[in-house]
Amino acid sequence: MAGTVLENLSSRKLFALGGVLLVVQIVFFMIGGLIAPSPTSPIRYIASKCVDRGHHKSKWFVPWGPKDQVCEKVQDFDEATRKHIGANDIVFAAHIPLPNREMVRWFQFLLMIMELDVAFKVDNPVAENAVVTMEAGLAYRDDRLAEWTPVARSTEERKLVCNFSHSKTADNEGRYYDCDMVPLFELGSCFHKYYLINIRLPVREKQNINLNIGDIKDVNLIGIHQNGGFTKVWLSVKTTLTPTIIIILVWYWRRVTQLNRKPVLLEKTIFALGLSMAFINLPLELITIAVDVPWMLLLSDIRQGIFYCMLLSFWIIFTGEHLMDQSERNRLSVYWRQVGAITFGCLCMFIFDMCERGVQLTNPFYSIWVTETGKNLALAFIILAGVCASIYFFFLCFMVFKVFRNISGKRASLPTMSDVRRLHYEGLIYRFKFLMLFTLLCAATTVIFFIISQVNEGHWKWGEEHTVEINSAFLTGVYGMWNVYVFSVICLYAPSHKRKGLEGQQSSNIQLERETSEDGSNEEIELRLTNSQASGDAGELSVIYKIAGKEAQE
Repeated sequence: MAGTVLENLSSRKLFALGGVLLVVQIVFFMIGGLIAPSPTSPIRYIASKCVDRGHHKSKWFVPWGPKDQVCEKVQDFDEATRKHIGANDIVFAAHIPLPNREMVRWFQFLLMIMELDVAFKVDNPVAENAVVTMEAGLAYRDDRLAEWTPVARSTEERKLVCNFSHSKTADNEGRYYDCDMVPLFELGSCFHKYYLINIRLPVREKQNINLNIGDIKDVNLIGIHQNGGFTKVWLSVKTTLTPTIIIILVWYWRRVTQLNRKPVLLEKTIFALGLSMAFINLPLELITIAVDVPWMLLLSDIRQGIFYCMLLSFWIIFTGEHLMDQSERNRLSVYWRQVGAITFGCLCMFIFDMCERGVQLTNPFYSIWVTETGKNLALAFIILAGVCASIYFFFLCFMVFKVFRNISGKRASLPTMSDVRRLHYEGLIYRFKFLMLFTLLCAATTVIFFIISQVNEGHWKWGEEHTVEINSAFLTGVYGMWNVYVFSVICLYAPSHKRKGLEGQQSSNIQLERETSEDGSNEEIELRLTNSQASGDAGELSVIYKIAGKEAQE
């Protein structure tokens, strides 16, 4: 055998393959930039003030619809006071979506954020560390005349953080506080056409509930869902890529198993990377179009975490196996520190996800961000994750630098070879270096994408107004880059089927033995490589793999 496809593919074919992959990568960016709409859309709702004179907590109050279903409403609390309606008789009701519209299953999820309009009053200011207690309910239906089916009812607390930019005097009564948004609920699927939200803010002086929270005028809700057009484009891309990765993966493993030796660690890792890419490519989200799957968001996060774990571990093993100063190679135990740290980090991400989205499967109103401790832990986790991702990238750059340095040291023996062999091995080294640089580019983009996605997902929940928006082109571009990279590694590191004549190989070995005995040890590397090729058991290993590793002893 003659090594891998990377080493034996002609320059013309290699440039053609690279050109095709570059065009494919550009197409991914263009799909997101020109075809797909924005990934998500925020829609603002103002909750209506329905009157519940009998305190019917099991009843659902509908702000609009058929006349026999619409609740009795008041415009503001001044009107409620004139009608002798107390705060405990008010139910804030919001119908999702807006009139004459329907929610569709392509929306995938629904995240609801609450923002309170609080006016300043001298005798009722917003106290420091104020907490709003609410009795929230969520229901759905698929027909405008049907009864509402409850999804969840829960009594929740949300910390009220408000700033008042004016002096707290009687002259400024009626001016509004600037209050942070707080998370209300999150649904992992958007299976039904209509949703109804009922929120009560009960006032109980004896229990000190909802006192010193200011004069609440309105409850604003911001609903965020994935755009249906983006979902269709996203699933179309995944449906197209799934068979492509599976086919190339089957082809790769078939070539590996045809060798006269057992697969080495690098080949097993490449295969595992391809499996994780195929797993994340599976368009499982199509199931939500036919079946209500509230755990699909959690499953998507798990698939993403598995891919992150495999991709980061692959880069460590890929560079480590090409390092000459490894005491042992082709053994996973050599990398237990690095792979163990990556696995531990991904496991922490899974636990963090289960602490919120796992609980939300039974109570969508739950959020880890609503308490001060939970918020600080979540923020600390996001910051720590970003720092660890950055440290990983710099560590990977250091390992790649060591690989380049080791290979450069081996190039000292190239001038003593014949011109044909020298040019051949220099070409292999250039190809390998280009692949390593592509690896660093992919790693840098992945780290940036991970950090931005964590910040973008969390900013709605911790109340910040400024964030970094992830547009469709960036999403499809990074996703396409992962597939292009995995496809490239599988193709280029597959065993090559180009064979050389055995007689010519044996004569070359004899000639090299003579040159070694006459000239010294300058040709020792070349001698060992050709002898391994003649042996048949390790001949299908990458030449660069052997040059950089300990098989090519100095």
